Amino acid sequence: MTKRAAARVRVTPYPNGPYLLRGAFELIDHDGNPIETDRRTVALCRCGRSQIRPFCDGTHKLVGFQATGGVEGRR
Repeated sequence: MTKRAAARVRVTPYPNGPYLLRGAFELIDHDGNPIETDRRTVALCRCGRSQIRPFCDGTHKLVGFQATGGVEGRR
């Protein structure tokens, strides 16, 4: 991925929900294998309970997942 393409990627944490990933991104697993997606916007699971991880399936609503939509704690 070029620096220019990387600069266009945006990650947005939604309150009590997933991370929305938008732009020209590449997803890879822990072994470096590509995770195929044909979309320019995907929702990534943040609650850990999705049945289609790393993607969100809406389970966060059922399990009462709570997290802010911004920075938590100090960096």
